[in-house]
Amino acid sequence: MIGVPSEPFVPAPAAYPPSTENLPVRRSAVFSSSVDGLESHHALPANASGQHQRRRKTEDDSLRLIDDLTNRPMDPLFTDARLTHHPTSALELWATRLIVFVICVAVGFAGCLFVQRLHTDPRKAVRQSWSSELQDLNKQVDQLTADVSDLQSQVAKRSKQLGDITQSDQLTEDNMVNGLVPVTGEGITLTIANPIAADDSGDGTYHRENSGQQIRLVTDADLQMMVSLLWKAGAEAISINGYRLGVQTSIRTAGQTIMVGVNPVQSPYAIEAIGNRNDLADAVGSDRQPQLYESFKEAGIYPQVSKSASITLEAAAASNLSYARKDE
Repeated sequence: MIGVPSEPFVPAPAAYPPSTENLPVRRSAVFSSSVDGLESHHALPANASGQHQRRRKTEDDSLRLIDDLTNRPMDPLFTDARLTHHPTSALELWATRLIVFVICVAVGFAGCLFVQRLHTDPRKAVRQSWSSELQDLNKQVDQLTADVSDLQSQVAKRSKQLGDITQSDQLTEDNMVNGLVPVTGEGITLTIANPIAADDSGDGTYHRENSGQQIRLVTDADLQMMVSLLWKAGAEAISINGYRLGVQTSIRTAGQTIMVGVNPVQSPYAIEAIGNRNDLADAVGSDRQPQLYESFKEAGIYPQVSKSASITLEAAAASNLSYARKDE
């Protein structure tokens, strides 16, 4: 479609007259009435030279629409809007930019907060709080464990000291009972002698004034019984005629002589015992041993018991033991 210039088109009056450069230029289409009768510039077929050219209709609504689109490309209202445009000052321009920038920053900040809130797990704070509490409790447990260890060490140390003291006391008590150390304390003295009818010749043998009468004498069994009663009553140390009874001390008879260990003893026999004097006196008294005292009375033997506030017993003589050895 080839456009041909024509007379200027005068549009309908507008609210504001358009400028010269915006005035539409009316161009007629090749099939309009203004170009009717112009020679064709197109090549015609050889057999078409004599044919009658068919004229096209120019009074068609579609052709008028094409003319309007061609000659009036800009809408009049749009032209009016351009006429009302005023130039913007630099202050307004920078103010607008500043406002837009602030709005963008605010929107971006709000978006960051929103995204952060979306990605924030409310249970995370609870877990962190519980984790902190758990760490504190673990520290307390460690501290308490350390305190328990210290207390256990102190208890072990005190127990060891107490054990040493107890062991020392036990050792002292054993040495005291075995007669290895001197002992001083309250106790009793039990004196028992042969009857007056018996005559002591001084050589350890006894002669009877009346050979026809049997006289009972104090035997080693009597001394053993008295010593056993004293040990049973809680005696801590015992001696007979000054000879301390120890772990290796025996009371026996050799012929007609009573031996305490390897030492002979003669009547009267003084049995000294350290301990609670009341308990010891009751243990060997006539109230506790009525049958024994009745037999003593029939033989003319009268044991005497005296209580003492302080008695000292020397240590027993330690004997050296010899063991058989194989000759090499």
